[in-house]
Amino acid sequence: MAILKKGLVQVYTGDGKGKTTAAFGLAWRMLGRGGKVYVCQFLKPADIETGEAIFAQQFSGQLTLERLDQPWDMQKGIEDQPQVTAMRKALAVKLSEITQLTRSGDYDLMVLDELVLCLHWHLVDQDQLWTLIETRADHVELVLTGRGADQPLIEKADLVTVVDWKKHPFQQGISARKGIEY
Repeated sequence: MAILKKGLVQVYTGDGKGKTTAAFGLAWRMLGRGGKVYVCQFLKPADIETGEAIFAQQFSGQLTLERLDQPWDMQKGIEDQPQVTAMRKALAVKLSEITQLTRSGDYDLMVLDELVLCLHWHLVDQDQLWTLIETRADHVELVLTGRGADQPLIEKADLVTVVDWKKHPFQQGISARKGIEY
């Protein structure tokens, strides 16, 4: 039985740290209520063991976490045309699969991590995303994260949070830390 009667579209965007963390906080809440959660992490390497991937294994059957097998360099990928072309193809296929999942209603909460950045970089077709949003089952809450939400996405969403930063450990030379950033 669905947890929500009416699912909304939430967007977490901006240059600050915490967009994915906020989305996983919602996932944790939904899991606590007995809901089913699907997460797809776009652009994040499939071969890196992250805390969220380890966590997902503990909720097998209730939480599904997927990543693309398509390699992507978060720093330079957008400048590498063969990488961009390959990622566009992989994303189109994955979004088609996810659209079917949203229609099935099998999940209560679906988190599409870094999809906003994919849209910003024109790696995904905006119309394909609109179809996903508009044809999902009524009870499915959809959460999109990533930098660069544009005005059409902001208007389509029910909730938009812009995460900003004033100070960051990277400025002090502190790199990503296990259990905090990954």
